[in-house]
Amino acid sequence: MPTARHTFAHLCAAVTAALPVLLVAPAAAAAPYEPPPPTAVGGGRLGLPGVQVDPLAGAPALPGDLTGQSWIVSDATSGEVLAANNPHLKLPPASTLKILFADTVLPKFDRNLVHRVADEEILGIGAGSSLVGIKENLDYRVEDLWRGVFLSSGNDAVHVLAHMNGGVQQTVGEMQARADALQARDTRVISPDGYDMDGQVSSAYDLTLFARAGLRNPDFRMYCATRDAMFPGAVDKNTGQRGSFGIANTDRLLGKYPGLIGVKNGTTTNAGSTFVGAAERNGRTLLVTVMHPASYQKVYDETAALLDWGFAAADKVRPVGRLVDELPPGSEPTGQAGGAAGVPAPPPHPSPTATAPATPVAAPVAASRGTGPGLGGWLAVALAVAAGGYGALVVHRRRRAAG
Repeated sequence: MPTARHTFAHLCAAVTAALPVLLVAPAAAAAPYEPPPPTAVGGGRLGLPGVQVDPLAGAPALPGDLTGQSWIVSDATSGEVLAANNPHLKLPPASTLKILFADTVLPKFDRNLVHRVADEEILGIGAGSSLVGIKENLDYRVEDLWRGVFLSSGNDAVHVLAHMNGGVQQTVGEMQARADALQARDTRVISPDGYDMDGQVSSAYDLTLFARAGLRNPDFRMYCATRDAMFPGAVDKNTGQRGSFGIANTDRLLGKYPGLIGVKNGTTTNAGSTFVGAAERNGRTLLVTVMHPASYQKVYDETAALLDWGFAAADKVRPVGRLVDELPPGSEPTGQAGGAAGVPAPPPHPSPTATAPATPVAAPVAASRGTGPGLGGWLAVALAVAAGGYGALVVHRRRRAAG
């Protein structure tokens, strides 16, 4: 008959054999709980790659041969997104970022205010920038400066207005804050004029938010729809009289596409061509943004084609997303469109604590994060099991001997 010492040895051997299972099993079962990712701003489909459209019976097909890396068609009034292609793709925005600049700075200064330009206000402008032709030590009305921004895409006009606003860096910070308030989470502002800078990006979705907000301002709407104007020039040394010269809007659709309100175009080396256009037809206003198509001219051709499609398809497609509303002061971003009254929707998903798994899964999760017994703990458990077995055996034998 085996002795108690032999039995204890067998127990220890059994525990030693089972120890790898005890140590490995909890780790294998421990997949840390991760809450579902938040919904893309404006709706989940807008975060999916590729073209998103939901046609009903009789809906026209989308234009063929669209080359834009990112584009979006939306209703400016309802905020419904009719179709989109990679609308949250982060790309260099070029001068379409001036839309956000105008959203931020335009309401601050009376259009008739006169400002004398200092030398430093037109220094530090990127090489190759588009300029309207501002000269130092001359007076300009604010409305002239804004025409320089919208028609000529003048980076010099942007810099003068930025200095009037407290400086370039302060303006950049205010632009970023404005983007955040509009829930434009794809946008990072480095320069106020959209000049190519490392890390400066936006998206077709965000640029559409900026344009929608800007069009609510009558002055913004007036400037972006202006086809040509006279701009103050230099002072004639012989006569002492100040001259002027004509400037024309570089938006190639303005005056050509029926019902076009305008908004803003842009072209840089990194961004290629970008365009944000708004047009009105039969009481409906549509917004189209196209980023980085195959060529400069295609940005206009594809915008016009998407506007045509949008007007034809407006009542024959289900929206694939929405343009979110501006946040009330002090509110946290929701990433979802507001309701009919402009009230922000609830958060896109419940908090992790509300959706966490029940208790049976919680214990191995803790072990996987280093808060469980660990190696020493499991060894202690094994030895306790062995000792307990040995003690039980001894008690049993003593009882038999006593009986």
